[in-house]
Amino acid sequence: MTSFSSSAGATHRISVVIPVYQAEATIADVVGELAQHTKEFTTRDGHVAVVEEVLLVHDHGPDDSPAVMRELAATHPWVRTLWLSRNFGQHAATLAGMASSGGDWVVTMDEDGQHDPAFLGDLLDTAMRERRSVVYAQPTNPPPHGPLRNAASRGAKRVTEILLGGTDTSKYQSYRLVLGEVARSTAAFAGAGVYLDVALGWVSGAAGSCPVVSRQELGRASGYSTRRLLSHFWRMVLSSGTRGLRAVSALGVTFAAVGILFAVVIAWMRLAGSEPLPAGWTSTVVVVLVSSGAILFSLGIIAEYVGVAVNMAMGKPAYLLVSDPDAGPLGRRPERR
Repeated sequence: MTSFSSSAGATHRISVVIPVYQAEATIADVVGELAQHTKEFTTRDGHVAVVEEVLLVHDHGPDDSPAVMRELAATHPWVRTLWLSRNFGQHAATLAGMASSGGDWVVTMDEDGQHDPAFLGDLLDTAMRERRSVVYAQPTNPPPHGPLRNAASRGAKRVTEILLGGTDTSKYQSYRLVLGEVARSTAAFAGAGVYLDVALGWVSGAAGSCPVVSRQELGRASGYSTRRLLSHFWRMVLSSGTRGLRAVSALGVTFAAVGILFAVVIAWMRLAGSEPLPAGWTSTVVVVLVSSGAILFSLGIIAEYVGVAVNMAMGKPAYLLVSDPDAGPLGRRPERR
């Protein structure tokens, strides 16, 4: 457990994690923009911060990014390179960077230049002002993608929000600030198939948001194909918990209730002397509805047990111990210069 001897007036040390995939032409510019933040700077609210390290996590893209990464590490002592054994995807690369970080805060950014490092101070101010351990950048301008992809992204987040039971997934962005010990603990328990932002939500509570301006990618197409985007969405759904599984039980109860209600209505019609339905039709419908309901309800119970196993496989923790908030970065008071 990290301990802090003094919080008042201390400098906030920031680790920046950047997953690198097909970034040969862009990563040097991104690191160059971060260079000015490797010397202490003061935020708008008066907090003193510094980018202590930049972790470049190579995720085996189809270009010569490794050569650029090695050159950057040789040029800048605050640049560290991490090498995955194969392509694991953006979230896995981000988790690897988080696990290897050492800062009070971890900032995650894309390698294509969309995320402006000029907003690092604003992200930190939001975290300190609202006492949030996770803060997402919220672009105030339309995303630099086509209208179809933007609409699909909003729809996917809305579906996941329903499955998660009210969690505001519209905040989810890859440009985020996370309290260091929360980031490293999340990286330690999150399983291979977990969606990173869902895992952060398990332990961080409500996340904050900070308005930023998103930029165009630096002269390269998006690395996400339709197949990769669908895979991304499906991982988010599977990580969202057991609400979807419980819907199976609810559907079964509904089917059974409709079947019983239908049987009662038919019995009342016969007693009242109304024209009966064709012979055999009533009993067939009632049996189908009630038996389907019983089957679905049974499957729902089984699904609940499966859900428990899935949560364990994803690494969802029963609890997470952290430092006294007032003894760590969240307890630091801004210095006015």
